[in-house]
Order: sequence, then C-alpha cells, then structure tokens
Amino acid sequence: MELHIVIEGRKDLARQVYEQLRDSIVCGRLAAGVQLPPSRLLAAQLGLSRKTISDTYSRLTYENYLVGKVGSGTFVNALNAHSPSRPAPSKLASAHIVAKWERISLPLRHPTRAGTLRYDFLGGATAKTQFPHDEWRRCVHHAVRQMSTERGFYSQPEGLPALRAAIAGHIAFARGVRCGADDVVVCNGAQQALDLIARVLIEPGSRVAMEDPGYTPARLLFAAQGAEVASVPVDREGIIVEQIPDDACAIYVTPSHQMPLGMPMSLARRHALLEKARRIGAIIIEDDYDSEFRYEGRPTDSLQSMDEHGVVAYVGTFSKTLLPELRLGYVVLPAAILEAVIKAKQLTDWHTSTLPQWALSKFISEGLLNKHIRRCHSTYAGRRERILSRIAGDLSPWLETIPCTAGFHMAVMLKPSLQPAIDLHLLVDRARDKALGLYPLHGFYSDATPRDGLMLGFGAIDLLDIDPALDRLRDLLMVFD
Repeated sequence: MELHIVIEGRKDLARQVYEQLRDSIVCGRLAAGVQLPPSRLLAAQLGLSRKTISDTYSRLTYENYLVGKVGSGTFVNALNAHSPSRPAPSKLASAHIVAKWERISLPLRHPTRAGTLRYDFLGGATAKTQFPHDEWRRCVHHAVRQMSTERGFYSQPEGLPALRAAIAGHIAFARGVRCGADDVVVCNGAQQALDLIARVLIEPGSRVAMEDPGYTPARLLFAAQGAEVASVPVDREGIIVEQIPDDACAIYVTPSHQMPLGMPMSLARRHALLEKARRIGAIIIEDDYDSEFRYEGRPTDSLQSMDEHGVVAYVGTFSKTLLPELRLGYVVLPAAILEAVIKAKQLTDWHTSTLPQWALSKFISEGLLNKHIRRCHSTYAGRRERILSRIAGDLSPWLETIPCTAGFHMAVMLKPSLQPAIDLHLLVDRARDKALGLYPLHGFYSDATPRDGLMLGFGAIDLLDIDPALDRLRDLLMVFD
C-alpha cells in the first residue's frame, strides 16, 4: 500500500514531502506508531531521489515527529502524534432527518469488555465457555480452502447454496419449519432480516402491529422506516389478536418465547393470528430467536409450520445458539416477498461474508450444531433451575416468575403487594454499585402500562456465580423493604 503524498511540479521537492508528512502527523492522519515506507521504496513511489527522502526523514526525526528503530524502520513518534481533527459541522439540508436518528435511544446494547460487571444477568448473551472453538476452527479452515477455489466474484445475495440447504434441514428437524433451500435468505443476524422485510413492506405511514411489551429494537427499526407502529397488548396466551388493526401490513411477534415476558403463544391464539393475517393481507414476522432451548412441556409448532396461506416470514438467528459476534441469521420467506427481499439484500450489502457461511454450513452438516445445542441446553437448564429455586425460596417475599418453558432469560416480577413499592430504577443503580447487573422490563413497553420487573438472562452468568449474585439482590431487597 502506497503512502499518500502528492508531488506537484519539480520545484521544492524536499519541502513538499516534508510539509505533507509533518501535516499528516500533526492532524492525526498518520497515527502514533505507524511505520513509514523505507526511504528507497518511497523514493521510487514518488519518482524522487533516495537522498531527498532520507534527508526529509532525518529532519522529521530531529524535530521529534519520527523515531527510527534499528533493524525495524522509521515510525511516527507518539510524542507528537495527534488524534485526527474533524472539520466543523456544516448546516445540512437534511438536518431534521439526521436529528431524528440521533434522538433514537438504543436499548439492549451489550457492554464493552471494560464495562462488564462481575455478576451480570444480561439477556441475549451466550455461554462463551461452551463454544466449541476447536471444531469451529476446523470448519473455518475448511471455509478458507473452499474460498481458495472460487473465482473472486461476488457471491449470491441470498447466501451460499450449501448453507441455505443446511439451514433448511436444521430448522425442519428442530422446529418443524416447512421450507426448502430456495426459501432461505442468509442475513447478518436476525436484525438485518427484520430490516430487509421492512424495506419491502413498509413505506412512510404504513401500519405495523407488534406486541407490547415487545422487542424494542424491532419497534425502533420499523419506526425508522417510516411505519406507524401499533402497540398490541399481550396476555398469558400471547398477543391479543382482536386488537390488531385491520390496516396493518405486517405483524411482528415472538410466539415461542415472548420477548420479554417469556410465555409461549397458545395454540388457539396462533390459529387466530394466522387467520387475521390472511384476512387483512398482512405478513406475520415470526421471530423465533431462542426456542431451541426448551426445558419442559411439549414442543410447540412454529407459526410457519401452521401457515397454509403463505403469510409467515420465519426469522432465526445463530447469535443465541453460537455467538452474537458471528452475525449470522436467516429468514424463511413466503413466495409473495421472497424475490423482493433478495433484491433488497443485494442493494443493502450485496451478500453476507462467505467465510463464516462456508464454516457454518460444514458445522451444521457434520452435526456439530445439534451437539453444541445439546451441551448448552444442559448448562442453561442447570442455571435456570437454580434461579427458579432461589426465587421460590428466600427471594419469594419480593419476586415471582412468569412461567416460561424455553430460551435463556426469564421475566421476574416484583410482587404488587409490596408496601411501600420498591423503586426499581434505584434498585438497579444500587445493584451496579455492587457489581451486579440487573435489567428492568420498563424499556420493552411502549403504550402499555409497564409492570415492575426484571429480565434475568442466564446465558452468560456461570452457575457458581448465581447464588452470590442473588445473595446480593436479596440483601438489597431487604434494605428496601
């Protein structure tokens, strides 16, 4: 890679090189520690004599802009390096649109490594200690070999055929989804799947219905696309179908493990929802984000497997079964919107990176995904049982759970009989002071009256940490009581 220096004319050549290098260091374009090209190489690049470059390097070294390291080369001196400067913002014709995006509050953001608490009940985080690094590494090596045989073209926007076939087989086996490889589109996580569906269904003023409480990032995404989001309340059977507006073009639901309360949608409510969508011409977006982990009761059918009229788009992710960092998800699409979503995918990012696609296709086809899910299931089940035992025991004066049968988070409600009522936000703040991460349910509500409760994620907290964490929660509740 060539260093960007522009030489004009044939006069003051050394001064031109010197000033451009110095200015690049002062403004931060050349950061501390960056190695400059050898003088011979830069001279050849610029068509100058090597002495001109050597003299420039020497002058900048004398002035402490550069530092030479014997046997290594010439580097930007940290003492004189600066952060890149930004030009002052100008007045934009689209300032009101930019401001709209700036006002969006992004919930559910995972902390950085530096911000992680000792005891953290963060939802959506997985058991990274369970990840099969050796098997995945072998699959990645396979992916590199596969890519070496390709011709260097862009790949298919809908995803590699091998991965689409592997996904179709996996979800048919695990969730009863009725699809072939041609119905699957590979995405950068479930969030991109939601974005693609929204792009082809929503225009400003379109109505989208979703559960309240519900998955807030989906709500924000639909609103950002210009939709009017209709908040539909839920009860113990799921979304109340009768309150879905007749002009909704899309209905977003999490029927297997309601986000965030956790209860599954009843069979009668599923049939009613499918009939409602058929009648009003809406697409149901079924977000089946973590139902691979089921602990009790009979498995429930996916909405997609019950769909007789092509109204369900089934969204899945590998962020919960593998790792969020992989950013791999998929959507099984009805014929009515399949081609449109594929075109939207190509216009958005052309295609998902093929390296992880090749790796994942091998990982699934060799049975490693199912093996990993079984191993994680055992781990999560133990954590879940420990939390339930404590809430039914010494935490029962303050807390109660909403029954759920799947996933790796549960909703824990403050008992309404508590007098005086506990200030939930103060409780969360006090918990952070004790290195305990608690997450209130309030952020998932839109129009419905929020209930005082917590989402307890048990995907990332170790079993041996659960009792010390809940001891701290109990001690805090005793102080509030």
